[in-house]
Amino acid sequence: MARDIYADRARLALFATESGWSGLVARAMAQPWFHGWFPWRVASVPVPSRLLIAPHDLRTGDPARAGEFYAGRFAFAGKLALTEGVSPFEIVPPSPEWARELMSFGWLRHLQAAGTPIARAHARALVGDWIALRGPRLPQAAAPDVAARRVMSWLTHSPLILQDADPSFHRRFIRSLTGQVRYLKSVGTSAPDGRPRLACALALSFAGLCMADQGRLMRTAQKRLIEELDRQILGDGGHAGRNPGTLIDLLLDLLPLRQCYSARHIAPPPALLNAIDRMMPMLRFFRHVDGAFALFNGMGPTPADALATVLAYDDARGRPVSNAPYSGYQRMEAGGTVVIADTGAPPPIGLSQEAHAGCLSFEMSSGRHRIVVNCGLPATGREEWRGVARQTAAHSAAVVEDASSCRFVSGGALTRLCGTPVLSGPSEIRVERGEHGGADVLLASHDGYAARFGVVHQRSWRLSPDGMRIDGEDLFRVAQGEEFPSDQPGRYAIRFHLHPSVEPSRGSDGQTVVLKLPDGDDWAFTAPDCAVVIEESVFLAGGTGPRRTEQLVIAGHVREAPRVEWTFVRLKALRG
Repeated sequence: MARDIYADRARLALFATESGWSGLVARAMAQPWFHGWFPWRVASVPVPSRLLIAPHDLRTGDPARAGEFYAGRFAFAGKLALTEGVSPFEIVPPSPEWARELMSFGWLRHLQAAGTPIARAHARALVGDWIALRGPRLPQAAAPDVAARRVMSWLTHSPLILQDADPSFHRRFIRSLTGQVRYLKSVGTSAPDGRPRLACALALSFAGLCMADQGRLMRTAQKRLIEELDRQILGDGGHAGRNPGTLIDLLLDLLPLRQCYSARHIAPPPALLNAIDRMMPMLRFFRHVDGAFALFNGMGPTPADALATVLAYDDARGRPVSNAPYSGYQRMEAGGTVVIADTGAPPPIGLSQEAHAGCLSFEMSSGRHRIVVNCGLPATGREEWRGVARQTAAHSAAVVEDASSCRFVSGGALTRLCGTPVLSGPSEIRVERGEHGGADVLLASHDGYAARFGVVHQRSWRLSPDGMRIDGEDLFRVAQGEEFPSDQPGRYAIRFHLHPSVEPSRGSDGQTVVLKLPDGDDWAFTAPDCAVVIEESVFLAGGTGPRRTEQLVIAGHVREAPRVEWTFVRLKALRG
């Protein structure tokens, strides 16, 4: 165990050093003096003579939001700011998340959706405010992923911004845009790993295609994009960070980028086409029948409009795959019943900022109703809930000694320096998939509790061919030796979080719980020889924010009851 602690410290020290240096470089490059002292770093992107094309924005705009902006009401990330006649870039932001959304300029799509002369004039005025105030120097504005989103938004909505603009504004806009592209080219490789670094490569690729006179930038950007796609998009189409929602976000950018290559009559790199082709089937992999994504590793409410838009580009539209070994997920489906399980290790430390301690957790749905869920994360106020939502107890999984199967960096200077990545977690995970009597059977185990408590957790699922019954088993094995020592700590709690639409009621035997669904297609949960307790829980990923719900809990000790069997059965099957 001491060896594991020293290894964790070494990994953390290396990651903290890299994160601190990258952040220092990014902050320095955002300052005006940097470009004066080191002009050679930024002179490789010439000011274009014009913009050639504008990417298509797949994100939905709301024209009503345009009216709110014009009235000085800017609502982002669950916070509302009233500007009272001054520029939104001059007020004190109500939250860092609000500031990031404002500085990203993704809200231009709402002004585009309005399509009125006043909306165009307002868009131009707000962009002009940003340029006049030297926006890149504002707090939060220099974050590489924020800068990348801003560049993509300006390019995408350049027709909105530049229509009816005078030559002077046009020149200021092009110069500011070019300066931000130069910044991204300089800082992109130092951006935090994962989505921020890939966003920088995407923004540079859009800039190379949309801005005239950028042959060199186009080649550099394409090389970076290929490297990041090959590294971050796994063989089964999942993202290396393991958040299902990342696929939607990335495809909303990758699909327009593919269109830009076509508009310029340039063959897109095979890595781009292959990434899109791999990612599309994974969208269906993570979907329940009601259209919502399973809540793993940072996933929040499913953006239904964005998902529908992306799925419209899926030509295959086939049955989802059942095995995603590179991403670390498994899917079982029969008779309208779906089970999706997390059977993967945490991502590498640099990609684990959003990862959860949810190994061997699962979600289950029947028809258009989700029954067993993980807590997920809300759409807004995510940072307030993230610490709780990442714990194993917030997942439909087994918790040993009230601890999580992963350890996270938390507190103090380390958090300010490198965030809250996963420091350690399950490393040896075994997954077996097979069939027994026509039923789909899945068996998996992880060692996330082995170093601290000497416990290996094993879980199995068996889904009947008609989808009417799920038989499960949780087994706690000794990590070393043949039996648990008499003083072995090993209290466990097996949790099944229920969707808020499910109403549990206790059966007369004390071991069965009836799960009432809105359409009357009820299920029952039973665990022979175990006391099933109904406790309060919270469903964080609701469309209107966190909601109260309930969970089923089976408690015990690994030495006294190392094996727990449980069953979900559709009541129609019992009555039939």
